Amino acid sequence: MDFKLRPARDHGLETSDRLRSLSRERGLGSLVLGRAWRAGLRGYLAAFHRLAVTGRENLPEPPFVLIANHTSHLDALTLSGVLRGEAARRAHALAAGDTFFGSTLSSAFAAYAVNALPVWRKRTKAGELATLRERLVEDRLVYILFPEGTRARDGVMAAFQPGIGVLVAGTDVPVVPAFLDGCHAAWPPERRYPAPRKLRLAIGAPLRFADVPATRAGWEETARRCEAAVRALMA
Repeated sequence: MDFKLRPARDHGLETSDRLRSLSRERGLGSLVLGRAWRAGLRGYLAAFHRLAVTGRENLPEPPFVLIANHTSHLDALTLSGVLRGEAARRAHALAAGDTFFGSTLSSAFAAYAVNALPVWRKRTKAGELATLRERLVEDRLVYILFPEGTRARDGVMAAFQPGIGVLVAGTDVPVVPAFLDGCHAAWPPERRYPAPRKLRLAIGAPLRFADVPATRAGWEETARRCEAAVRALMA
């Protein structure tokens, strides 16, 4: 195997800039904190929400994108909690920058505990999406993504946006559909803290989009196919 030494993608960035950078890489401290966070998170989901998972065998080796419906802040926590081993260590939740990266304190929590990367609603640049796509393939990452673009305030899944297509159309990176049930009842947007409600997660078979062109039409086709796969898991 060829070995190529290169500096970290975030080398030379100031701390505040590094927290919000799409090029951020995990250091030893982040790995240790992330492992402790995941252990506590899994215990919380099992004890407080009696999380039931089906289809875990559908999760491939990295890289892949894990997508689901989005009704609650519990969604990203639940998807992060079900990942194991290398997938867990390489996972990044794509989080709303205006919500989770508005201050240095919230940025530090999102970056070091959850390992989130910021996506800025209504002002994400094409170059930023290209960076995410490049890192997904080259660094063999796992992205946790909610293609609706925002939480459904009424708990009803909305149409998927074409951003998922920008990331995977024309690549062989698998997209794993999942459906979350119970998160909206447990922690709706208007509630300050979660309630002890049972959660169910169904994970479907991976989708691939290597044959889909990286064009607007291809991105929209990818979004439609992903949405259909998630809806099929509702039953």
